[in-house]
Amino acid sequence: MPAPTERAARIGGQVEAFVRDHVIPYERDPRCGPHGPSDALVLEMREKARAAGVLTPHIRDDGGHLTQRETAFVLRLSGLSPLGPVALNTAAPDEGNMFLLGKVGSDEQKRRFLDPLVRGQARSAFFMTEPAAEGGAGSDPSMMRTTAVPDGNHWVVNGRKAFITGAVGAQVGIVMAKSADGACMFLVDLPDPAITIERVLDTIDSSMPGGHAVVAIDGLRIPADQMLGHSGEGFKYAQIRLAPARLSHCMRWLGACVRANEIATDYACRRHAFGKPLIDHEGVGFMLAENLIDLKQAELMVDWCAGVLDGGAPGTVESSMTKVAVSEALMRIADRCVQVMGGTGVSGDTIVEQVFREIRAFRIYDGPTEVHKWSLAKKIKRDRTTA
Repeated sequence: MPAPTERAARIGGQVEAFVRDHVIPYERDPRCGPHGPSDALVLEMREKARAAGVLTPHIRDDGGHLTQRETAFVLRLSGLSPLGPVALNTAAPDEGNMFLLGKVGSDEQKRRFLDPLVRGQARSAFFMTEPAAEGGAGSDPSMMRTTAVPDGNHWVVNGRKAFITGAVGAQVGIVMAKSADGACMFLVDLPDPAITIERVLDTIDSSMPGGHAVVAIDGLRIPADQMLGHSGEGFKYAQIRLAPARLSHCMRWLGACVRANEIATDYACRRHAFGKPLIDHEGVGFMLAENLIDLKQAELMVDWCAGVLDGGAPGTVESSMTKVAVSEALMRIADRCVQVMGGTGVSGDTIVEQVFREIRAFRIYDGPTEVHKWSLAKKIKRDRTTA
């Protein structure tokens, strides 16, 4: 893996120092709940990040982004705490939404919707997934049932959405719906009386502000100039967001597993059993050795995919491969960390058990492993047939 650029090394060093010195102490803050840190805690951490010059570190002062390889280096370090991405404004869904708006949004849309996100003054939500019980869109976005109908210089949107991360407390929404032309994306100010939070789901993960909500959209009127791009091109814009967003998940959770492995290694070197440190027992030492191997392989996969994106390719196949390889490797790492630490590993005394929960959810978010493998298998067949 090539060494980080001078710019990435400088920013990454500042990010790591801030996370270790200022964010990690917040991990025991009572404002961290089952549906993520409170908005008051988020704003408090972001004010400190702003003062330290590390808020939204992957976006340059001129509005441009670091390269994907540079972003990988920086976002991995922001992920050393589950609170790090939230504190530094590198978390999902905001990070992916900022990327999409930067690529597709008009100048006015960027001023109104993107700028507050980049400044860390607002959170956003991406309204795509729909309730499975109603046959709505999930892993297959073509099943979308939410409708968008033109009405003069407005669009009227109706439907229900599910697993909408950060909907509670968000100020910016990107709503996907289906018009007669196909999928569309709309930008909306939140809250809106036509958008009702029906409930916030109790899920295995707990790092994202606002949790994951089920939402009803009833007669939402959106001015036509708040459509992102053009009617029927929503899936094309989703593809612009897709590969980088998949990859940034890998970056952040790689950092979390680096930290979990640090904690497990420290525990194994200090804890004694049967007359010697745990790490001197092969069953424990071998697990930590396997963690180092998986961490390095995950790092290399992320860097490889980032290089593909930096080369201008869409990276759809490469990001699928990376998402599968990295999420599965990180699950093995998190599981071993829990196992090495025994009872302590399943307790809340360290963030190891939270990392385990978060990584388990990551194997589903941005496409389950099995969907990515199915998509890759289709490509294998297609390539073989046309060869």
